[in-house]
Amino acid sequence: MAFLRPLGDTGLTISALGLGTVKIGRDQGVKYPDAFTIPDDQAVRELLALARELDINLIDTAPAYGRSEERLGQLLTGRQDWVIVSKVGEEFENGKSRFDFTPEHTIASVERSLRRLNTDYLDCVLIHSDGNDLEVLRQGTLEALAELKRKGLIRAIGVSTKTVEGGLETLRRADVAMVTYNLAHDQERPVIDYAAEHGKGILIKKAFASGHLQAGHADPVQASLDRILGTAGVGAVIAGTVNPKHLRENVEKARRAVGDL
Repeated sequence: MAFLRPLGDTGLTISALGLGTVKIGRDQGVKYPDAFTIPDDQAVRELLALARELDINLIDTAPAYGRSEERLGQLLTGRQDWVIVSKVGEEFENGKSRFDFTPEHTIASVERSLRRLNTDYLDCVLIHSDGNDLEVLRQGTLEALAELKRKGLIRAIGVSTKTVEGGLETLRRADVAMVTYNLAHDQERPVIDYAAEHGKGILIKKAFASGHLQAGHADPVQASLDRILGTAGVGAVIAGTVNPKHLRENVEKARRAVGDL
């Protein structure tokens, strides 16, 4: 295994660890155990530069992450060096989430993300499911993304799912599923196994249970990365941090998990 690896058959090559960016855009309604401060522009520039120095090329954002997309559009350099994942379906306004999965909103959301991120294409766009995965998939959202993909605005499409049924249906109809998988949660493993068998892409969210990993391991982060990145079908773990020390440590542990140290 290597730190840089394919995301299914999408043609995208991604780092085994991706940088989640909710913490650069939003500090309300997030489920982290420790308080944090949204970093200033210079701190974000330094974090992004460090990520590239450490061979991270995968970055995860979303309209629901407050000002994350907008800030990345201003502060991210070397667009061609990054694989950018964004989302549609969830909006975060006045401290609350709301969902809109209509095709019209989907198209408008992608167009807005392109403007905010200062780019003419997105590498991957996922539907930000509200948990009712199969109902979401009946609303024409995926078809709208597929049309944008045909136009060259998106390279890969999929869903950030919350159910096994939703994950499997996503992979039957699209390129990528983002699923939860960690030491305490392996219920969505059938989705990963399906992806491995069919050349589909898998991104992992909540690998560290949003900072709530159970004890019982000398190093629960290493144990979680070992399990996740050792599972056939997994493309990358998305880990959100604004702490440079944590980023370095996470990359070192991810490299160790894939035998790249």
